[in-house]
Amino acid sequence: MRVVIAEDLALLRDGLSRLLADGGFDVVAAVEDGSSLVRAVVTEKPDVAVVDVRLPPTFRDEGLRAALEARRRLPELAVLVLSQYVEQTYAAELLADGRGAVGYLLKERVADPRDFVEAVRRVAEGGTALDPEVVRQLVARRGPLAELTPREREVLALMAEGRSNAGIAAALVVSESAVEKHIGRIFDKLGLPGSGPGHRRVLAVLAYLRESGPTI
Repeated sequence: MRVVIAEDLALLRDGLSRLLADGGFDVVAAVEDGSSLVRAVVTEKPDVAVVDVRLPPTFRDEGLRAALEARRRLPELAVLVLSQYVEQTYAAELLADGRGAVGYLLKERVADPRDFVEAVRRVAEGGTALDPEVVRQLVARRGPLAELTPREREVLALMAEGRSNAGIAAALVVSESAVEKHIGRIFDKLGLPGSGPGHRRVLAVLAYLRESGPTI
């Protein structure tokens, strides 16, 4: 898979490049600012972009803005953003279009190379990868999620982290069949049909995040 990296710190940029190359990715560009990211995406047409939220010149949300613009120009682009802290507005905006293939991780997660590479791969393949701390802070209060039981909320939160059914079962110390039943009830309560546009698992995660919008 082809990947573009946007990170202003040279050491971290080089480290990410080596890490992803070792993980089997083809790093086609590694840039330091948002405008360079957009140009690289248009030119190289990568499968996924790994982007720091805060890039020059103001170090506010240039990375996110550039990632959204890059995705507008290349709709099939998967995006995983990195942030020093949990910034709920950025996380919600990234997932607002409802297409999936997105991730939001804290930079400290890069310290675990295997988990990081797996997260990039999962996002590149159309899934989601949300940092557990991001999920913890995105607390739903109203709407269809109010109908979910505490256990169903736990399952949905783990889905939002990008875990498989087997991963959820291991985290909750239950059987996979129990997880499948919980997920089925979640889909029913959120009104997600068995067929139609979009992947129900991604749509459920997006519903989880949208319900958090009023708290931002």
